[in-house]
Amino acid sequence: MTPVEPPLSPDACYLALKARDARFDGSFFTGVTSTGIYCRPVCRVRTPRRENCRFFAHAAQAESAGFRPCLRCRPELAPQALRWSLQDAGAVLAQQAARLLDEPEAWGDAGPSVEGLAQRLGISDRHLRRIFDTHLGVSPLQYLQTRRLLSAKQLLADTALPITQVALVSGFGSVRRFNAAFTAHYGLSPGAVRREGPAREAACEVRLGYRPPYDVDAMLGFFRTRAIAGLEAITERSLSRTLALDAAGRRWEGWLTATFDEAHCQVLLRVSESLHGVLPLVIRRVRAAFDLDADPHAINARLHGSFPLGDGLRVPGALSGYELAIRAVLGQQITVAAARTLAQRLVERFGTPVATPDPALRHLFPAPEVLAAAEGDALGQLGIVRQRQAAIVAIARAVAEGRVALHAGADVAATTTALKELPGIGDWTAQYIAMRALRWPDAFPAGDVALHKALGVREAKQPAREAEAASQAWKPWRSYAVIRAWSAL
Repeated sequence: MTPVEPPLSPDACYLALKARDARFDGSFFTGVTSTGIYCRPVCRVRTPRRENCRFFAHAAQAESAGFRPCLRCRPELAPQALRWSLQDAGAVLAQQAARLLDEPEAWGDAGPSVEGLAQRLGISDRHLRRIFDTHLGVSPLQYLQTRRLLSAKQLLADTALPITQVALVSGFGSVRRFNAAFTAHYGLSPGAVRREGPAREAACEVRLGYRPPYDVDAMLGFFRTRAIAGLEAITERSLSRTLALDAAGRRWEGWLTATFDEAHCQVLLRVSESLHGVLPLVIRRVRAAFDLDADPHAINARLHGSFPLGDGLRVPGALSGYELAIRAVLGQQITVAAARTLAQRLVERFGTPVATPDPALRHLFPAPEVLAAAEGDALGQLGIVRQRQAAIVAIARAVAEGRVALHAGADVAATTTALKELPGIGDWTAQYIAMRALRWPDAFPAGDVALHKALGVREAKQPAREAEAASQAWKPWRSYAVIRAWSAL
């Protein structure tokens, strides 16, 4: 296979390794030839000698070269590397292919396959394998296998889930295949990885890494100003909320709490036992909601000159794209406080009661099927105007019927087009949903009034056109530019 170099030179990688610089966590991995182990740059073990180090851009490359993951720094905790190229279309295609393999919701219950991925991208199986080899240094199956094994390794280390359940929720078709793959790759049985200690609680806790700088106050402040009582509870350093999702042919309901551990650049995620069967999916949604995989180095290189005070800002995502879309409609052309009031009434009227250990968490957000069948009069009694009533029902029906998918694995262009065909959904709402629910880094709601004010074009004859023109310098990170512009207000 063609070796793929990490984003830094080997000598620069070694300097970052010696400094244990968290800014490069997940950007590269270090294989140590004297031990056969590969580590994150933040690993606290004794720094290996330079001549014993090999550097890889992806964990899959390190494992393909015969290295096993470190049991101390745990490479599965590293934020993922989302690199984009504006010059090389093949590199962009390879990164998009890898992103789709990382998104469990992009495949439904069938699971990803090389054939399905090639069809999704509109290329042949052969070309898909070629671009993976050229740009990532591994085959699609090797990349997917590494992701599944690292996901399983995290669940074995951090949870009390039975090994059989770990195998299935990590994407393996059988326990036998899981045991064989795990032992072959890591030289350990799954049971040997499981930490010994006191019995774990029913609500397990897993750790999710991110790269600094990260403005925790801004992120939690964004969610706090929009929090719905009974659905969400936000403290100084944590967010708790209820969550319902459909996966594996059934509906899962429960709660979670995400707490920032800034000293270790981690989020500690605590999940109710009722969501253990879809834990990898919950982890993926939390990573997206807090934008934990963002690469501040690449983003700030493009945006720092225009927004020097926003280097730690991230794009707030959503734990449910459908919920985000409904809340976006409620927020059309009104203040954040007014939108929160309408959302509160909607949850209290149509939400499902749920039992949790926290009395502040009492309701689940209304299911798509419920709002799809909502009568106009019932929505009108909540203070929702007729145009937004139609938009809410249309979104709920589209999601319930599977005509629109609102998650990070969805096709952005097709989804935004489909959204704008629904009543009451214009470009602003579609771009806002793309930015937060579809996790598109280059979304830009050019018609946003607050954005016009922040960019100083509100008095222009055509402010949307002026904002669009100014945004060209921020591609492909315009979603981050929007958040920085809003924060300046």
